[in-house]
Amino acid sequence: MKFETILEALPYQEPFLFVDELTFISEEKAEGSYTFSPNEYFYEGHFKEMAVTPGVILTECMAQIGVVCLGIYLLSKITSENSFKNLQVALSSTNIDFLNPVYPGETVTVVSEKEYFRFNKLKCTVKMLNSKDEVVCKGTISGMIKVSEHEE
Repeated sequence: MKFETILEALPYQEPFLFVDELTFISEEKAEGSYTFSPNEYFYEGHFKEMAVTPGVILTECMAQIGVVCLGIYLLSKITSENSFKNLQVALSSTNIDFLNPVYPGETVTVVSEKEYFRFNKLKCTVKMLNSKDEVVCKGTISGMIKVSEHEE
């Protein structure tokens, strides 16, 4: 499955799409990146004196690249690519440690390794790196991902 096909299948759009590119994907691992534009809507109120990317947004970025993109790839092995327009995704758990801030304009890289994928539940160990290769945050994220049998 091509990177572009995975990106097109993502069930997100601006301003809530936090994937710029995929750089690697296999049955065990996914890697991709995103640049946080200084114009992102959430910087206006998070914090007044010096904007910092909210942890929930960092978690969402890791989930989109590390769980949803990898999940689409894994589902493509067992279902038709044409059915991804009916993709359903639900985050089921996160356990993330935040170690460094991400400021407006920074590019981050997400590296995700599959722990397991069964009964449409995908659990991954994820980490986010900044451009200096410092770990920004790391942990585990689990989600349910499936293709709906019905047209929405």
